[in-house]
Amino acid sequence: MSNATEGAIPAAETATHRFRRRYGAFLEWVVIALMVILAAEVTLGVVFRGIGRSLSWYDEIASVLLAWLTFYGSALASVKRAHIGCPELVERMPWPERRAFGIVTQLLLIAFFVLLGGVGVWITPVLATDSLVSLPRVPMSVVQSVIPISAALIVIAEVTHLIDLIADKTSPRDAQSVALSDGLR
Repeated sequence: MSNATEGAIPAAETATHRFRRRYGAFLEWVVIALMVILAAEVTLGVVFRGIGRSLSWYDEIASVLLAWLTFYGSALASVKRAHIGCPELVERMPWPERRAFGIVTQLLLIAFFVLLGGVGVWITPVLATDSLVSLPRVPMSVVQSVIPISAALIVIAEVTHLIDLIADKTSPRDAQSVALSDGLR
């Protein structure tokens, strides 16, 4: 492959593929930033503990950052179709049934995360009066905001996959090499 064609966008790439690629890149940066912040915070906590001046907020903030990393990482995994699945079973289905199964699955996923996000939005103001133990100026509503935000991010990712499933009415050429977990081309 020549250097001129490397990194080029395939001609058959749809608008949802382009959006998903950019959206995935954005989420990668969010996850990378959270990983760097968590690594710096843990390193800082270890250094201060080593010199006998433990930080009172170290453990609680590390737990919050790890939770945020998990939730935002889940959104990234949704974009990349990297969640645990059973593609071998689904791949054995004939294409029309596989497509229908995929659409139903996507609708159920979207419904679950809309519900989760709705509950997260409902609970966030309730938690506004609570705060972190070690940092009383940080309200729990800020900490728990990750739930509705990540649920919305996952819904966006899953809707793009649903659009692809609905739009792709033709059977893949090589049904054995294409898995729903890899996304549709």
